Amino acid sequence: MLLRPLRIWWLALALLLGLWWDGQAWSYVGGVTPERQRSRQRRRARWLTQAFLGLGSAFIKLGQLLSARPDVLPAELVEELATLQDRVPAFPFAVVQDLLEQELGGRCAEIIDLESEPLGSASLAQVHRASLRSGRQVVFKVQRPGLERTFRLDLEVMQQVAAAVQRHPRWGRGRDWIGIAQECRRVLLRELDFRLEAEHAARFRQQFLDDPGIRIPAVVWELSTRRVLCLDYVPGIKITDRQALIEAGIVPAAVAEKGAASYLQQLVRFGFFHADPHPGNLAVAADGALIYYDFGMMGQLSSRLRGRLGSMVRAAAGRDAAGLVKELQLAGVIAPGVDPGPVRRLVRVMLEEALTPPFSANVLERLSGDLYDLVYGQPFRLPPELIFVMRALSTFEGVGRSLDSGFSLVAIARPYLLPLMTSSGGSGSGVGGSANDLFNEISRQAAEVGSRALGIPKRLDDSLARIEQGDLQVQIRAGETDRLLRRLALAQQAAGQSMLLAGLAVAAALLAVSARPALVIIPLLASLPVGLSWVKLQGRLKRDGRIDQLPTSR
Repeated sequence: MLLRPLRIWWLALALLLGLWWDGQAWSYVGGVTPERQRSRQRRRARWLTQAFLGLGSAFIKLGQLLSARPDVLPAELVEELATLQDRVPAFPFAVVQDLLEQELGGRCAEIIDLESEPLGSASLAQVHRASLRSGRQVVFKVQRPGLERTFRLDLEVMQQVAAAVQRHPRWGRGRDWIGIAQECRRVLLRELDFRLEAEHAARFRQQFLDDPGIRIPAVVWELSTRRVLCLDYVPGIKITDRQALIEAGIVPAAVAEKGAASYLQQLVRFGFFHADPHPGNLAVAADGALIYYDFGMMGQLSSRLRGRLGSMVRAAAGRDAAGLVKELQLAGVIAPGVDPGPVRRLVRVMLEEALTPPFSANVLERLSGDLYDLVYGQPFRLPPELIFVMRALSTFEGVGRSLDSGFSLVAIARPYLLPLMTSSGGSGSGVGGSANDLFNEISRQAAEVGSRALGIPKRLDDSLARIEQGDLQVQIRAGETDRLLRRLALAQQAAGQSMLLAGLAVAAALLAVSARPALVIIPLLASLPVGLSWVKLQGRLKRDGRIDQLPTSR
C-alpha cells in the first residue's frame, strides 16, 4: 500500500510528459505528419490502457469515465479507453461464501445450490449462478473483498494529482481537473454500493415492463445488500453470435432493429439509458427477446438537454446548422464565448453525412471521430452523458452491421424522432396537440418575419442618412479570419526566431574555432530563451491549426 501512491504519481507524470512530448513537432524524426502523430498517440493509448489494467479496479473504472472526456484527452486515448473492459482473474470461491455469510447472515439458508465456477469475473465483482429454496434460478454479484479501502486510497491520490496539475500554468488552463477528479470520486464510490445498481435495474426494468421483446432481470431485494446483488438468472445467446442465432431460428436483422429501437426509446421516451451496452452486456433469449445485463453504469439526460431536444431535431431535420448550434448553446453543450464558426462548419458536415442518403455504414463512428478532433484542446465542452449516448449508438450501429449488412440506424431512428419535430419536449400530448404546436410555431415565425420585413424600409432610410452624414461606422469581425491572422503572426515570429537561432549557431561555431573558444558560451546561453520561445510557438501553431483541418464542405 505504501508504494501504490508512488505508482500513481509516476503514471500521472509519465502521461503528462508523454502528451507534451507527442505535441512537439521537433520530437518526430524525419518531420511531423498526421500519420506519425496518430501512430504515436495509438501507442501511448495502448500503454495507458495496460497501466490502468495493472493498477486494478479503480483505474479500470477511471479509464471508462475518462473515455467520456474527449475535451481533455486526444481522440486516440479516448477511443482506446472506451474499449477498456474488465479482464481480471476470479477470486477464490471460499471468499465468496464467507462474504455471502457476512452480508446475508441467516438469509443464506435460502441458497441451496451455489455454483463454484463464476459466470464472469470483473474488476468490481464476480457473478455466480445459484438456486433458491423456492426453485427460483438467480445469480449473485459479489463484490471483491477489500475493494472500498483500495478505492478510497486511489481516489485520494487522484485528487492530489488533479490539484497539482490544476496549478500548472499551462496544463491547468481551460480545464477543471479538480472538478473532474471530484466527479470521478462521486461516481466510483456510488458504483461500490450495489443497492444503487439494484435501483437502476428495477427502474430500467419498469420502463420495458409492457414490452415482451425486451427482458431485464428482476432484483431479489431480500438477498441484495451493499456488497451483494441478487438478480434473476436470464440466460441467452450472445448478441454477436450470428450463427447461433440462426440455428435457434432467430432472424439476426430483427434482433439488430430491436436493439436499436429499444435504445432510441430509452433516449427519446425515458431519458434514462444503459451507458455501457457493449456486446458482453447484451444477449438474445430463445424467443428472440433482447436481454440487458449489468446496470452499474447508467446515464440520464439532463432536463435542460431534453427540454431542447425537440428544437435540435427540428433544426437537424431542416439542415439548419446555425439553428442547431444556437440550440446547442442554449442547452449548455457549447461553452459561452466560444467562436461558433468552426462548430457550425463541423455541424454542417455532420448533417450532410447523417441525413443524406445513401447512408454510410459507419456514419456515427466517423462523426464521433470528427467531434473528438474538434473538442480536444478547445473550450468546446460536451456533457459526459452525450458522449455515452454517441458511444452506445455507435456500439449498436456496429452490432447491427455484424447481424445485418443492410442495417441503417438513421432509418430506424426516424419514427422515434418524428414526434420530437412537432413537440418541444419529446413526450407530446397526442396528435392534435403536436399539430397545434407545429402550427403555433409556424405562426410565430411568420409573424416575426413579417414584423422584420415591415421595419426594413425605415432601417434602410436611417442607414442611408447616416452614410450621407459620414456617421456610419462598420465593424467587421470574422472569427476564422482572426485565427488565420494570428497564425500568420505566430509563423512570422517563429521564422524570425529560427533565423536568430541559426545566427547564434553560426556565431558559436566561429567562436569555437577562434583563438578564444571559451566565448562560445555567450551565444549558447543566448540561444536558450530563444529556443524555448520557438518551441512554445510551434505548440501554439499546432493547436491553432487543429481546427482548420476539418473539411469545409462536401
